[in-house]
Amino acid sequence: MKIDIKEYTYPLIEEQIARFPHSPRDESKLLVYKDGQISHQIFKQIGDFLPDGAHLVLNDTKVIPARLYFTRQTGALIEIFLLNPLQPSTVLPIVMDETREVVWHCVIGNKKKWKADEVLEGTFTLEGRSYKLWAKQGEDNAVALTWEGEWAFSKVVEAYGNIPLPPYLKRESQESDLTDYQTVYSEHEGAVAAPTAGLHFTDAVFQDLEGRGVKKSFVTLHVGAGTFMPVKEENALNHPMHSEQIIVSRQFLNEILAQEDFIIPVGTTSMRSLESMYWWGVKLIKGEDQPFSIEKLYPYQDHPPITARESFEALMKEMGDEGQLVGNTEIMIFPSYTFRVCKGLITNFHQPTSTLLLLVAALVGEETWRKIYAEAGQQGYRFLSFGDSSLLLP
Repeated sequence: MKIDIKEYTYPLIEEQIARFPHSPRDESKLLVYKDGQISHQIFKQIGDFLPDGAHLVLNDTKVIPARLYFTRQTGALIEIFLLNPLQPSTVLPIVMDETREVVWHCVIGNKKKWKADEVLEGTFTLEGRSYKLWAKQGEDNAVALTWEGEWAFSKVVEAYGNIPLPPYLKRESQESDLTDYQTVYSEHEGAVAAPTAGLHFTDAVFQDLEGRGVKKSFVTLHVGAGTFMPVKEENALNHPMHSEQIIVSRQFLNEILAQEDFIIPVGTTSMRSLESMYWWGVKLIKGEDQPFSIEKLYPYQDHPPITARESFEALMKEMGDEGQLVGNTEIMIFPSYTFRVCKGLITNFHQPTSTLLLLVAALVGEETWRKIYAEAGQQGYRFLSFGDSSLLLP
């Protein structure tokens, strides 16, 4: 099998990339693809185009200020970009509540100037008082962070860190990004990138949708930096897909099982979560004795016909008395994928030759995605994280 990544590109010029969000956020443009036709709307009108029985699934992860800067005594600046927690747990909620020491796998900028045994020191302020934060290198880009005071790590990183904007924005983060680069429903800290399709929603939009009977549920997938990793392999199947942590609650499973007719994820992360949950359930039904981890090409193997309801019921049974399930997914969705759960998608316009563009092509079809992106470009849509939105109903 081969997916030629050169087939998944389009002309994107710098002027089309949105550096900042539209204000107000719910008045951004909305491209609607429905019944084989394209129309151009405003996002706050999205309720006019959702099908009867629509059930939105949104990712309520919260971006943490994961970019930490330390200055050596020599004046050299060291950047530590938090990627995945290692200790005291790999489960993000546990790590964010830790009050003494955490260890993260990181990307380290200017690493050559950081001596192996050198402890870096920084200062953060909470409730009007200054505290020390220390960083020490471990093996394989592991960094141990310790700090003064009995503060949860979530408070420490919020006080010390910087929001890690996507590299293609080509600008430093600023104070407005603390709110602009979060959805209005963000709750569970741990992402290093925002689920940007949700940035267009406002309380007013949710009120409108509720009045129309549109249901919504929340799942948590902590978006990793790998979401921005360009596909450099000629055959996209050789691309090393990033793994991201999913947290599924009992309430979420109950809501999905109660209304599973027309599930529409908000964003590619919600779609990856939903489809990955299906494959978790398949593993359980097949008796595969493995942790909840979906390898990138697992869906393309031979599997027995299992409905989404059967799969989600298997997840509910596995949950038992626990209140949630925690797993990881590196699922790769590309043309030829058969969607088991999702009936549509609300999403922004993605980078050329990206895994996210492959996902869109898998949903709407090879020719249709090209038509959609060409028309968006002609109509002056803004692209990428802070750009405009689309509602895709193939």
